[in-house]
Amino acid sequence: MSYNSNKKLIALLTNHDDDVYCFRKELIEGLINEGYEMLISCPYGEKLELMKDIKFVYVDTKIDRRGTNIFTDFKLIMHYLNVYKKYKPAVILTYTAKPNVYASIAASWLRIPYINNVTGLGSVIKKEGIMKKFIMFLFKKAFKKSSCIFFQNQENMELAEAVGLVNGEYELIPGSGVNTERFPLQPYPVDSEPFVFNYIGRVLKDKGVDDYIAAAKIIKSKYKNVEFNIIGFIEPTEMHYAAELKDLQDQGVVIYRGSQRDVKPFIARSHCTIHPSTYGEGMSNVLLESASSGRPLITTDVAGCRETLEDKVTGFMYRAGEVNDLVKKIELFINLKNEEREKMGLSGRNRVSELFSRDIVVEAYLKKIQSLTR
Repeated sequence: MSYNSNKKLIALLTNHDDDVYCFRKELIEGLINEGYEMLISCPYGEKLELMKDIKFVYVDTKIDRRGTNIFTDFKLIMHYLNVYKKYKPAVILTYTAKPNVYASIAASWLRIPYINNVTGLGSVIKKEGIMKKFIMFLFKKAFKKSSCIFFQNQENMELAEAVGLVNGEYELIPGSGVNTERFPLQPYPVDSEPFVFNYIGRVLKDKGVDDYIAAAKIIKSKYKNVEFNIIGFIEPTEMHYAAELKDLQDQGVVIYRGSQRDVKPFIARSHCTIHPSTYGEGMSNVLLESASSGRPLITTDVAGCRETLEDKVTGFMYRAGEVNDLVKKIELFINLKNEEREKMGLSGRNRVSELFSRDIVVEAYLKKIQSLTR
């Protein structure tokens, strides 16, 4: 990984290697093709090994994503300051909560232009009292001197406007977008195969995994030839799920597939992706990738999920947190003819290709970065 000081350097800061490889790869490649040098800052993970053919500067950054230790977070600000002083980025791109806050504050101290991406405000909204006020104070301070804030859904943008999080430029983009070539249309499974549902994402309560498990228990008691998969890593703060998932697998309720380098084979053999998020997303990449692959969706009516489908056309929407409603929609889906399910998937593929292409997102970033580096 090289560093050419003759080129303008763009720093991309996030909290997980998965975020880099799965959602920002095309942006990184696009910026390099435009003649920029790239710096990536995140905790080291195996997904970075999949990007060895791309030349970028890598800075290993320790981030306690869900921790609230003020001293640890202050060390993170100092880390970002040292990175900026060493590499002198022309523009900084921040994603996820802590980089959005602390990397932005450090950038404002050094008067470096930065662009924020709000990947969801759900976890902030659910907090109460002093903690919520403190977090909102940090976001306001971080966003005060932002060159541009990209929002991934209308609801988050309107909320930010209402509480005074935005001062300057901001723009709505279609999430992180989906690379429809990387997630091509997959042949739909035939009727005689086991009926396969996938949960793809981090295993934690806020993602609705408990609702998915509860629905799986009910459906499995009624239908025998149905498979419920859980694909993704268990959030370190919620490791109690490890034993629970093992017990559920032993009982034949769900199959825990763990974290996967490539989810495409799992999507290919599935009939439907269920995303039971209870607090909302920026824009669910799991749903966009599944729809791009021609798979119908079942998801909740919360921000970042409801935008990804057309109810009863490309899948089914249900009331977040209501297991009985989820079960009802799963049964509706199971009882469709296979050609009807396949038609739903094709409609979803056409919809994301038109409205959620990653090219739209990359173009928005290129336009803003070029305006800041002229």
